[in-house]
Amino acid sequence: MSNLTEFIVNANSKLEDRVARLIAWYGDGSDGASPTAEQWRKVAGRPSGSPVTLINFFKLRDQGLYQDEAIAPAAPESGRAAFDRYAAVSIPTMEKIGGRFLLVAPFEAGFVGPEEDWDLVAIGTFADKEVLLSLWEDADYHAAYPHRTAACARQKVVICNG
Repeated sequence: MSNLTEFIVNANSKLEDRVARLIAWYGDGSDGASPTAEQWRKVAGRPSGSPVTLINFFKLRDQGLYQDEAIAPAAPESGRAAFDRYAAVSIPTMEKIGGRFLLVAPFEAGFVGPEEDWDLVAIGTFADKEVLLSLWEDADYHAAYPHRTAACARQKVVICNG
């Protein structure tokens, strides 16, 4: 096997190992609560050094829906309260790893195109894919993510280059 072929095989193996670890932590994405394996590969396959901006749209539940009773609050709480538990960890973690929010604001209305119904929009930016992936690989962020899942009836996240 040539050095180049060996390098490519090793790189692909490392990528697949990373994707497998992320799926083990967050799920396979089939429920819309986390990225799918293909979406993880797209992010991980981006060129290094290229800025990444995520635009997040969140529709919150009236009441948080926890899958794991061990982390559920003692008394029922709103989806907003569950989201605030997530944000209390995710915002400082994002700043710690070098990302930053450009906007976190209530969704008001569509302006062009079909009308959509969201509660909150958050726009975050990262220097490159490694900074973004390090957020998802952070143990504190991982521990807080179930609050996001409990909070959201649905969500949409789009990636922009820049």
